[in-house]
Amino acid sequence: MILVAPDSFKECLDAAHVSGILVDEFRRLRPDWEVAACPLSDGGEGFAGILTAALGGRRIPVRVTGPLGTPVQAFFGKAGETGIIEVASACGLALVPPERRDPLRTTTRGVGELLLAAAGAGCRELLVGLGGSATCDGGVGMMGVPGVAELRGRIALRAFCDVDNPFVGPAGAARVFGPQKGADAAAVELLEVRMREQAAVMFARTGVDVSALPGAGAAGGLAGALHACLGAELVPGIETLLGYLDFAVLAARADWIVTGEGSSDRQTLGGKVPMGVLRHASGVPVALISGRIRDRERLSAAGFARLVEVSPPELPLPEALRPDIAGMNLRRAAADFVAGCARLTRSSGSPGGDRG
Repeated sequence: MILVAPDSFKECLDAAHVSGILVDEFRRLRPDWEVAACPLSDGGEGFAGILTAALGGRRIPVRVTGPLGTPVQAFFGKAGETGIIEVASACGLALVPPERRDPLRTTTRGVGELLLAAAGAGCRELLVGLGGSATCDGGVGMMGVPGVAELRGRIALRAFCDVDNPFVGPAGAARVFGPQKGADAAAVELLEVRMREQAAVMFARTGVDVSALPGAGAAGGLAGALHACLGAELVPGIETLLGYLDFAVLAARADWIVTGEGSSDRQTLGGKVPMGVLRHASGVPVALISGRIRDRERLSAAGFARLVEVSPPELPLPEALRPDIAGMNLRRAAADFVAGCARLTRSSGSPGGDRG
């Protein structure tokens, strides 16, 4: 059995679409294979939808302040008294056109509004997915919403972190992720100063120092603010989500697991979906099918059995991010994977053959 378990291809295709394309192509090319889908998220795009469905909940739309300060349509999931929030729906990078990306200006205010909306709907536990944000404000926007600070002690929060980076420093939110969100070198330095100031303010008010706390840099420091100001437990996003989805049961039946993401490199090894899948594969070989693949030696050394790049190296990024082109390239990558399996395994009809 082939288990297809990818993350989203950010700014292009969500995890459900990636899974659907790969599953359809595998079944078309090898109708004798059993194929199952398990779309995943480490806390970014798709997190709320995946977890809400797993918990048997429903989506509740909410109009909130977007990353540029204008209203956007977001949502949270509700399953009993549990609320599921995806910060990317309120301050995600996909909500900001490339030419307007500037983490010195984008805000997390909408996340605070989502928290209040979920609490107002009767949620007493909030599962907050962090990832894919356009922001690096250390949670200033979120905590500036009247009433958010009063949520501490009223609700239990778990923050699903997609990275293990600290709040500040060489591996912190500003220096590592600021450039990805539109910051130039000067802006990165200013963001770092702001983040250090925010860490000091939170420490003075709460006695909690998030400066070097692993995971506190997730979503531009939102994780640190949720932890220090609202008492949130920081948990590894993909590791925790896999538990909710009973992934180990699915993996135990598989001959191959196919995972992937928009871009794979050394950051993949720090808590992204493919690494979580690899850790929970129970000895099943894992193929990595991603839009772009860098640091191949590191990824192979980590244990990925196959590396398949979706986008041709010469294809410009704007073209690669077009959903129609990405879908076409995904189908080609699926064919490459199937051809590789035919070469590597016995002709018994099983895609896995000998796992050894």
